Amino acid sequence: MFENSMTMAVLAASDLERAQRFWHDTFGLDPVSTDMGGATYVVGGVAVLVYESEFAGTNKATALGIMTDDLDRDMAVLRSKGIVFHDYDLPGLKTENGVVDDEGERGAWFDDSEGNILSLAQPKAVTLDQAKQMLAAASA
Repeated sequence: MFENSMTMAVLAASDLERAQRFWHDTFGLDPVSTDMGGATYVVGGVAVLVYESEFAGTNKATALGIMTDDLDRDMAVLRSKGIVFHDYDLPGLKTENGVVDDEGERGAWFDDSEGNILSLAQPKAVTLDQAKQMLAAASA
């Protein structure tokens, strides 16, 4: 099963044109295709389909996670583009200035233009390159 397959994240947008502007203006990405009823982007080697749906933004959990090697750098760039990071004060999860630090593993959450919750995470146990190697080895 899945010998010849790939993974694609799928995010709903109530306004596809607005979502495409967000992806372009915020991430500097243009779609690699605009078929399948939406716009497909590639982030970290993974396809992300953004499609129009009346149910956009209704998921209250993280819809897409992006691992980075420098959380502070990427947050600064996103903040310069108007992104506001979530602050949480929940049992087991408290952010400071939008960042949770769990024994060195750090993360942050923000909304896209459609209300989907996206996350950035900087792993500590392995480097981003090691994580990519583990994924490649598991796929071989």
